[in-house]
Amino acid sequence: MSGGISDLDKNRALAEWLEWQLRTVRGRIRELEIKEQQERRRREQAHAALRWKIQPQRSSSAALVHRGDCALYPVQGGFLDREEAVIALAEPDIEPCQICRPETGLVDG
Repeated sequence: MSGGISDLDKNRALAEWLEWQLRTVRGRIRELEIKEQQERRRREQAHAALRWKIQPQRSSSAALVHRGDCALYPVQGGFLDREEAVIALAEPDIEPCQICRPETGLVDG
């Protein structure tokens, strides 16, 4: 050895740097995956807000129409389009949810 850095030490340093790079890239991938999942959930919620759903009648209460994103009746699937929601709200045994107010903007527009 001539007092410089040996090939072994250079390669060890390179390996440490590459491992750091890999950890950094994997961390960034995790961040991007989380961001992508959050964005997908936001898109799904925005889409659900443009749809409606019917909560079946229970013993003493009427069936209820909810906005697609109403947390009081959090089911996935079985959504109504605008026309079906208008028809449902015209039925005597179906009422609008008093919390999400599905008729707002539906009957007017």
